[in-house]
Amino acid sequence: MSLIEQIKAKAKSNPQTIVFPESNDERTIKAAQIIATEGTAKVILLGNADAINSSAANQGVNLEGVSIVDPNSTDKIQFYAEQLAEIRKSKGMTIDEARELLKNPLYFGALMVKLNDADGMVAGAMNTTGDVLRPSLQIIKTAPGISVVSGAFVMILPTKDYGQEGIMVFADCAVNPNPSAEQLAEIAYASAQTAKAIANIDEPKVGMLSFSTKGSAKHDLVSKVQEATKIATERYTDLVVDGEFQADAAIVPKVGASKAPGSDIAGKCNVLVFPDLQAGNIGYKLVQRLAGAEAIGPILQGIAKPVNDLSRGCSVDDIVNVTAITVCQAQAVK
Repeated sequence: MSLIEQIKAKAKSNPQTIVFPESNDERTIKAAQIIATEGTAKVILLGNADAINSSAANQGVNLEGVSIVDPNSTDKIQFYAEQLAEIRKSKGMTIDEARELLKNPLYFGALMVKLNDADGMVAGAMNTTGDVLRPSLQIIKTAPGISVVSGAFVMILPTKDYGQEGIMVFADCAVNPNPSAEQLAEIAYASAQTAKAIANIDEPKVGMLSFSTKGSAKHDLVSKVQEATKIATERYTDLVVDGEFQADAAIVPKVGASKAPGSDIAGKCNVLVFPDLQAGNIGYKLVQRLAGAEAIGPILQGIAKPVNDLSRGCSVDDIVNVTAITVCQAQAVK
């Protein structure tokens, strides 16, 4: 069974309610049917019911089992506006302003998640990452003890020599250009949670990457990773983390034993935290293209409740798969 099949099976074992704000996207409509039929999630589409049903009919899609909520006509709009105004009162938001903002399905969907009317949100087929993240951060906010949202990739390698049977987690490869030492520590913790919830890695071993291994080079960039490792070790006592490691010292046992002989996880890491976005993005793409690895993601992590961002070039299958991932994240939150 492939990892995606395992993720779907896990999602089906306890389906969660996922809201989709982009019901005017044909791919989302088609994906809704597949998700409902497969039983990986309980689907809520946001939008006008007549327009959604007309679009579905034109595509030959059966939306049986799919719920439709219209932000413009729901009887909850006054309650939702009051709740949003309360959440944003420090910014001076009035109830009238909140009601107007909730006409945006991304804000409405994020508030549904915040108020437990949905367990997660999937969007981005028609909106930018910034548009998806903004309401999520303003309304759902980050998880306790986490101040930064990051993007992880689950890497499925063609060889089982690395990671856990060829499965690894790379982060941050999608969101933060230049995280601070404290943010890197938070990304390490969040990535370990992703490894357990999504990649089925029972014992995440987190390697903090650098161009130096255990002080072999001196530079401010190295110092940042060293400080991040120290913070992560002290703050998250249940986290198995070490560094700073060069990539080979993190994943090759012989090299790890040679370069970091005092480390328990050198050469055995299955979660890699890159020092910045340039390294992370370049690293996962090189492994994907040169090693022939499958890259699943980006998976957003660090939000209090799961929200995932699709590529605007996504396929129907991408939406289906990301939804299953979001369900597994929601299961882990609970």
